[in-house]
Amino acid sequence: MESYDDHLERAMDEAPEIQGNGDRFDVPEADVRQEGNVTVYENFQDTLDRLGRDEDHVLKFLQDELGTSAHIDESGRARLTGEFGQRRIEDAIEEYTDEYVLCPECGLPDTRLEREQGAVLLRCEACGARSPTGS
Repeated sequence: MESYDDHLERAMDEAPEIQGNGDRFDVPEADVRQEGNVTVYENFQDTLDRLGRDEDHVLKFLQDELGTSAHIDESGRARLTGEFGQRRIEDAIEEYTDEYVLCPECGLPDTRLEREQGAVLLRCEACGARSPTGS
């Protein structure tokens, strides 16, 4: 008669390999360039598409985080007053992602922002969690 350990070992040997990767939610690398005293965030639209958030919300966060003014040009690029390197922009986008995109309960990006009694909540479509956000 097989022992528990024998059964377990056989089950592990026969279990299919799970192909999913455990990578973090990936946002496109920021493509930024200097244009005089302005930093142009070339692929801002791609970032918005990946985050699934409103351009005004993300832009306001960037402005607050970087302490600058900004606007979106006719091509969908964010134009930030001042000189900001790629790493600084990516750090700000990562902070935005942690605060307003990823569920603090399950870590998935399947969320949406909801306003309830003046507060902004992050509602997770995957696990159903509702969490307060910074604003």
